[in-house]
Parts: sequence; C-alpha cells; structure tokens
Amino acid sequence: MSAVNDTIFQPAQFHLTGIPGLEDVHVWISIPICFMYITSIIGNSLILFLIKTDSTLHEPMYIFLSMLAITDLGLSITTMPTILGIFWFNSREISSNACFAQLFLIHSISFTESSVLLSMAFDRFVAICNPLRYASILTTPRIAMMGLVSLLRGVSVIFPLPILLKHFRYCKDNILSHSYCLNQEVMKMACSDIRAHSIYSFFVTVASVGLDVLLILLSYVMILKTVLSIASHAERLKALNTCVSHICVVLLFYVPVIGLSVIHRFVKIPSPLVQIIMGDIYLLIPPMMNPIVYSMKTKPIRVKIIRVFVK
Repeated sequence: MSAVNDTIFQPAQFHLTGIPGLEDVHVWISIPICFMYITSIIGNSLILFLIKTDSTLHEPMYIFLSMLAITDLGLSITTMPTILGIFWFNSREISSNACFAQLFLIHSISFTESSVLLSMAFDRFVAICNPLRYASILTTPRIAMMGLVSLLRGVSVIFPLPILLKHFRYCKDNILSHSYCLNQEVMKMACSDIRAHSIYSFFVTVASVGLDVLLILLSYVMILKTVLSIASHAERLKALNTCVSHICVVLLFYVPVIGLSVIHRFVKIPSPLVQIIMGDIYLLIPPMMNPIVYSMKTKPIRVKIIRVFVK
C-alpha cells in the first residue's frame, strides 16, 4: 500500500511543454502568435463596438455575430496569455486549480460557440426559407433566450469534468503535451479509473457538437433546396451570398475541433507536435479570422469599418 501511495498523488501543479524540440525558437514563434492574438482582440472588439453603437446593425444576424465575437474573445483571453508566458518567460508551471479552471473555460466557451453557430444557421434558414415571418420569429426576446440557452448548455455539460478531474489520483508524470490545459490531456495523467469520465466527455462531444453539425448541415440542405427553387439566377446568387460568411466560419471552427478530437481519441501519433499545432490552430485561427471574414463578406460591416478608419 505504501508503494502505491508513493506513486499516486494529487499534483499541486502541472507542467506545460510549449512546443517540444523547438524551445530555442519559442521567441520567434511567439511573434506570429502575438500578432494573431492582437488581431483577434482588435477585430472582435471592433465588431462589438460597431454593432453596439450603430442602431442599423441591431438586427438578428448582427446580434448573433456579436455573440460569436464574445466567445472568440473569451477563447483568446483564456489561452493566449498562458501560451505567450511559456514562449516569452518560460513560465511552464500552472497550478492544478488554475489548470482545471482553464480547461473548463476553454471547453465551455467552445461548446457555447458551437451553439451560437447553430443559432446563426437557424437565422440564415429563416431569412431565406421563411423571409415573410423573419421579424416575427427572430424577435429580440427570443434571440436573448437563444443566447442564454447556448451559454447555459456550454457551462452545464462541461461543469462535471473539472470536478471529476479534481478528485482523480495522479501519477508522478504531470507533464502536459500542450501550451495550455485540455480535458483530454489532463485525463491521461490520472491513475484512477477514468472510464466513466472518458465515456461522459465522448458522449457530451457527440451529443452536443455532433448534433450541432448535423443540424447545421440540415439547415443548409433546406436552404439549398429553397434557393434552387428561385427562378432568377441573380436572386439565387444573392441568397447564397448571405450564407458565405457563416459557411466559412463554420468550417474554420469545426474542422480543427473535430480533427483534434479524433486525434486525441482514435489516432496514435508518436510525436505530439501534430496535436499541439492543431490545438494552437483551433484557438488562434477562428478568433482571428471570424471578424475578417465577416468584414470582407458583409457589406454593412465593411462599410462601417471603412468609415471608422477614414474618420
């Protein structure tokens, strides 16, 4: 029994690796990462400022866009300081409580963003398939309720995970192969029976993110069916053009998320470098690119941004 107690403990902190094998160039790697972080902060803050201050943008589509900007800001602020701290100051240690809090925020915000993307797909579905009832269906109270439900779902389904992780016993190896804390990585460090935790996290991912993806695909099947029934070619292009921004954002979010989840659970990779790069892409690219995509493809947003900079 004493031998078991010597090898199993509750760690006071975890050790983050950064990017193994590239420690000598961490400072240089941090330059594009810092640029993307600043771009995401400025871009999403600008989107929120424009939507809040311009009454012409107080429409369902832009309210959902502001929700997306808030979740992107949350993801960036939750993770980037930790990553830059490793690259700039070699600050690799993170307390167990801070690690559990960080993984809770990362996963709950990600699930919330998935719900927001589903809400945006519903917005496009109603706008194209039922335009005459658009204003009566997507009222302000209903939009607020959809946002609240998205947040509550993201928090409630992830809340049990850090509680379970906190009560696990851990082996002496407390080195995480990422620049921040993820549920899958911390779970691997446990010496306790993690089957229930693993099954729950897999079920939550499939039931939440998987369901969101299916419903988004279904909404676009219905949208495409409606668009193809429009006689005018110009009108068809106009209707599809309103969906381009959302499709780009959906791909930017779900491709890395699904890829990272599949690699963690089903693919054995000798080097953790692929997982680390995909994890960083998942947290860096969507928050930076989402405001750029909507700025380029949405004329009202583009015009407002040009006016801001011209002034």
